[in-house]
Amino acid sequence: QHGRVKIKTTAQQEEEKRKEREKKLKIYVAARDACFSKRNEGIWDDEALQLTQQLLSSNPDFATLWNYRREILMHLETVKDKDEVQKIYEAELLFTESCLKVNPKSYGSWHHRGWVSARLPRPDWARELTLCDRCLSLDDRNFHCWDYRRMVVKMSGVPVDQELAFTDRLIGSNFSNYSSWHYRSTLLPLLHPESPEPPSPCREPPQSSPPPSPQTHSHRAQSVGLFLVLDGQPQRVEWRSVHPRFKQSPVWVSFSIFDVAGDKGLIQPLTASFASAGCLLTIILLMRALDPLGYEQEMLAHFRTLKEVDSMRSAYYSDLCSKFMIENTILKMEYAEVRVFSISDKNLTTLCHLDQLLLVTHINLSSNHLQRLPPQFAMLQCLEVLEADNNAIENLEGVYHLPKLEEVLLKNNKISTLADLQTLASCPKLKRLDLRGNPVTQTANVESELAELLPSVTDLLL
Repeated sequence: QHGRVKIKTTAQQEEEKRKEREKKLKIYVAARDACFSKRNEGIWDDEALQLTQQLLSSNPDFATLWNYRREILMHLETVKDKDEVQKIYEAELLFTESCLKVNPKSYGSWHHRGWVSARLPRPDWARELTLCDRCLSLDDRNFHCWDYRRMVVKMSGVPVDQELAFTDRLIGSNFSNYSSWHYRSTLLPLLHPESPEPPSPCREPPQSSPPPSPQTHSHRAQSVGLFLVLDGQPQRVEWRSVHPRFKQSPVWVSFSIFDVAGDKGLIQPLTASFASAGCLLTIILLMRALDPLGYEQEMLAHFRTLKEVDSMRSAYYSDLCSKFMIENTILKMEYAEVRVFSISDKNLTTLCHLDQLLLVTHINLSSNHLQRLPPQFAMLQCLEVLEADNNAIENLEGVYHLPKLEEVLLKNNKISTLADLQTLASCPKLKRLDLRGNPVTQTANVESELAELLPSVTDLLL
């Protein structure tokens, strides 16, 4: 499970493990009961501190033990001098670090560390920020660490612009770091407190005020992370929100005017600015909306980049690209008013929109990466010629009861048994069949077997 190799064990090994677990459980329960007993008796000594440390080291999410530990520490504050308390709390910070190594998202460990840091006589906030940096570099979605960082920043007085630069670094390394974007949204109002509050949803904004000028809102341009690149050159742009009372808005506008030739002025800035999977996919969808045929080559190039940037979803992007290429081919076919559908050598991995090809008489799917012809293929009742050479097709499930099909070309595929060709027997007009380069051609007596299976075929190529 989860990529771990399962190792088979003997009954004797299982029994030894069971006894070992029981032994550890007895020790744990005995220590827990001793802690509860001491707490009930109001004992706050070093032994109780050691017992809670022993238990929390193996299970850092035992909230009652953290509470007892804080009671002990508060008692020690009353009987120790300031330097001794400093050493006790520094040791406590080291202990919470060891607990966080067991569970980096332990509620109890992070809460206790915040409590200790707030009571430490001489806190080292720089060290705490370094710890946060290290934890967030391992998992940028650890919201426990984000909460702790906000507390450290507030207690230590870290400048807002310094924290904003911190979010810049994280977003620069991972554009989809939503935690950083959220943190940034809380910092910007602190950096620009002069921005007016957005209007209440139950109150209409005044209609008599004149429209704002770009100069009125020039300060907002610094708080919005937008920039414009035209022909590879960054442009000076003054942004403003859609209403003077909105300090946060999903839409920002500019009065600047640029000479942009065609729609590509919209696409190129995005392409130059971002290299994340989300942005690339957005660019592709924008191209589809603007001009699917005109942007076909650029779209294919972006899909290639997508597969490199986000290799774990490579198969999904291949299928999506196949879908878009089929849609483009359907558009071209409609413009030409023909009944021939040719989409060869397009790296297709799947077929879709077959319901829009009902009147097609000739389909060419050669030189792609198709592994099957799906059941929906049987909708092509007018199909006469099927070309599917140089794919990886293993079965013909969808070539079923096609009354007008006369010619099937399947050279260089992966059809390995006669059973994979069984559905062709349901096509009464089939005359020509090309199976060259398929494993099935190595079967003994294949020619006679095919003659019996497909008696209507007069031109068989093996």
